[in-house]
Amino acid sequence: MLAHLSVNNFAIVKSLQLELSKGMTTITGETGAGKSI
Repeated sequence: MLAHLSVNNFAIVKSLQLELSKGMTTITGETGAGKSI
């Protein structure tokens, strides 16, 4: 199970820290928002 995600200096992301809970997590957003970078 993925519990923590850390992204630094990648594409348009300078710094990102995510703590994920049990269960299903989805990432959504408008077209062109950068979800698939």
